[in-house]
Amino acid sequence: MQRERRHAGIRNLIKIPKNTFHRPILLEKVPSSDRLLLIAVLLLAGFGSLMVFSAGYAYAEVRYQDPTYFIRKQAIFLLAGIAVMILASRVRPQIYEALTPVFYLVTLVLLLLVLFIGFVGNGAQRWISIGPVTIQPSEIAKMTMVMMLARYFSVYGEKAVFSRTKKESFLFGTIFPILIILIPILLVMLQKHLSCIIILGLLGLSVILAAGVDARYIAGFTGAGVIGVACLAIFTDYTKERITVWLDPSAYRLEGGWQTLQGLMAIGSGGLFGVGFGKSLLKYCYVSEPANDMIFAILCEELGFFGAAFTLALFVLLIVRGFLLALRAKNVFCRLVTFGVTAKIAIQVLLNVAVVTNTIPNTGISLPFFSYGGSSLIMLFFEIGMLLSFSRYAGIEK
Repeated sequence: MQRERRHAGIRNLIKIPKNTFHRPILLEKVPSSDRLLLIAVLLLAGFGSLMVFSAGYAYAEVRYQDPTYFIRKQAIFLLAGIAVMILASRVRPQIYEALTPVFYLVTLVLLLLVLFIGFVGNGAQRWISIGPVTIQPSEIAKMTMVMMLARYFSVYGEKAVFSRTKKESFLFGTIFPILIILIPILLVMLQKHLSCIIILGLLGLSVILAAGVDARYIAGFTGAGVIGVACLAIFTDYTKERITVWLDPSAYRLEGGWQTLQGLMAIGSGGLFGVGFGKSLLKYCYVSEPANDMIFAILCEELGFFGAAFTLALFVLLIVRGFLLALRAKNVFCRLVTFGVTAKIAIQVLLNVAVVTNTIPNTGISLPFFSYGGSSLIMLFFEIGMLLSFSRYAGIEK
């Protein structure tokens, strides 16, 4: 009997409701989506593309003998991302919820495939080539994990949050959700991708708390996660070296501290108003990855304190708007996915700026909408498209 109940519970989590595809996949009515969110996203994406061109053309000239290499590819990613966002914003929220288990399982398969057929880039094996398209499954994992947690709590929220017994609350509110988080984390761990592990852990715990689970239930797992990450950082040669450099980058100027020192110099050189757009000196092969992880340093050099403050203000607008949309969402799934997407952007902005300013060790975290890259940018637009769909759905229900 207990086994039958367990199997029934799994079926409830992964089954696709029978009436899901009885209605059109796209929203029949198309009320306006959240305009402030859309404006903030388009401003960030447009501004980010300009910075990719400005920060990357010197490095592209040296590495690819083509100063427009980064901006040409980024423009393609941008147009593809906007198209994905428009389409995603028209899909009914019920479709996303119904297909979430499929997305999650496909992501796990991709994370496994990376270990066998992935190719190495920048010293790490984290990408898969599918024809002319290159994808980074760990970027996809951040979103599909959030969606799977949201789907889980939409099915088992009552047992997880309002159960009369502590045993059931602990089981459904902590153990099962933690398993959903741990599976992708373990696969990413095999890729030696510590920054993604940290983001996945923070995201997962944030969604669990947002679902209303008693914080005392997950306190132990949080502590265990912190200890686990600390052990990885201390006992893994790669991360141990980065911590050593972080503590005193000037002592390891030519052994890992170069990027940090040049990034700090770029930030300091900008002053209040910057040296001018396109006029950075330190992007000429002094700052490593000027169009990617360290693009915020070049932004600070060229546009100064006020340019950096404007950029962060746009991110704050996007994040605040996202959290407000989560509060007005019409169901658990939409609320938690909206919260998770917004939290992901907030976490990555915070960690990227912290790395660039040497507040934390260098962990290779991209700046959303600014750092060069296809997988991350298109995934961001897909996520924003879902949020716009949820906001339209809320408008239909008014």
